[in-house]
Amino acid sequence: MSQRLILVAKVKSPHLGSTLREVIPAFLARGWTITGEPSLEEAWDQAGLDPERLEVDLTLGSAAPPAALCLGLGGDGTLLYAARRVGLRGTPILGINLGSLGFLTAHPASGAQSAVEAFLAGTLVRDVRPTLEAELWRQGNLLARQTVLNDAVLAKGAMARIMDMHLTIGAQDAGPMKADGLIVATPTGSTAYALSAGGPIMHPSLEAFVIAPICPHTLTLRPLVVPASDPIAITLVDAEDAHLTLDGQVGHRVLPGDQVRLSQADTRITLLQRPGLDFFTLLQQKLHWGDR
Repeated sequence: MSQRLILVAKVKSPHLGSTLREVIPAFLARGWTITGEPSLEEAWDQAGLDPERLEVDLTLGSAAPPAALCLGLGGDGTLLYAARRVGLRGTPILGINLGSLGFLTAHPASGAQSAVEAFLAGTLVRDVRPTLEAELWRQGNLLARQTVLNDAVLAKGAMARIMDMHLTIGAQDAGPMKADGLIVATPTGSTAYALSAGGPIMHPSLEAFVIAPICPHTLTLRPLVVPASDPIAITLVDAEDAHLTLDGQVGHRVLPGDQVRLSQADTRITLLQRPGLDFFTLLQQKLHWGDR
């Protein structure tokens, strides 16, 4: 029985065709089944690969058992998409950076072939990340539920006035707050939007979340790190135009009286990293940590 590879890619990347040409033959030679979305077909043809060897599936193999590997070719947005569509099923993700920053997709495109060879040799390290479960409730009814790797953001529209919210952490009333929004991020997401809002950098192994206000009305309202075991509830008291955005990719309209409930999810996302790439080395490479 052949093993399955799920391909998730940034199809607009000019480097996709050449990267596919480098990494896919090793899997085909071993008899792997390759599954990808229809949008991948053009780059597959550009790479000169046999069209019969690409299994096109909009569901990315959701009806089949979890695949042995998901190859994410793109930037961090591509990897977040792969995490939601494939990683939550238990499939490990190997990210190859075809973009600029690539904090999560830490393997450069120039080293794509060596990264795949390392995977096939069994020398990559499993990096297991906690996730956040987000729910949107309205008048006692669950409207949406999604597990995210990075963050959940409750924020106002561009022209709307400041939002009035109420925060509860665990069984404790954390009080009212006025701000342009709130970010609740996992340790993985602490280096994304939450960092731009003044939040701390959290080591990915921590069992905690950061709550970072966006442009708070009170300057003493600072980012807060809370235990992952404590559920978080944000009640929207008043706002003109509010939205809940999950991992920057899935959005929901939020009305006054709605409640966003956040808790640590049971599911974990597994990233595959090369040995020796510790978190602080990554900070130095990607965020220029410690540069003068």
